[in-house]
Amino acid sequence: MTLVERITRDLTAAMKAKDAAGTSTLRMAKAAIMNKEIEKKGALDDGEAVKLLQGLVKQREDAAEQYAKASRPELAQKEQAEIALLKAYLPAEVTDAEIAAAVEQAVAETGASSPKDMGKAMKAALAALAASGKAVDGRRVSEAVKKKLSG
Repeated sequence: MTLVERITRDLTAAMKAKDAAGTSTLRMAKAAIMNKEIEKKGALDDGEAVKLLQGLVKQREDAAEQYAKASRPELAQKEQAEIALLKAYLPAEVTDAEIAAAVEQAVAETGASSPKDMGKAMKAALAALAASGKAVDGRRVSEAVKKKLSG
């Protein structure tokens, strides 16, 4: 069963169970998928669907952060609940140790030695991590590369 089919099935189950939060989150995800399919003029494969869901999670994380800064904990909590639901459809995230190992290898491969070489090291590290099949947060990789090259 593809990721898109799973989301559709779970949306139907959430609607039958009268789960308002789950229904709205899955409807939003399904709408984003359908919009992407229209834009692409074809069905999304699982890799494209995962990337789309990662983008939705990132949007929710940014919104939750903004709500927290604006002293709106109830809205931040709603965003966190949506993040948790969406992350259930994503592959496991890479660990800090895996990021550190990939950064170490990328720096060695590219010969990066200063912050100027960050682009080369980032590209190599992200490629190595993407091959693992796990979800990768570019921000965490960027921080690790920056720390390695400046320290």
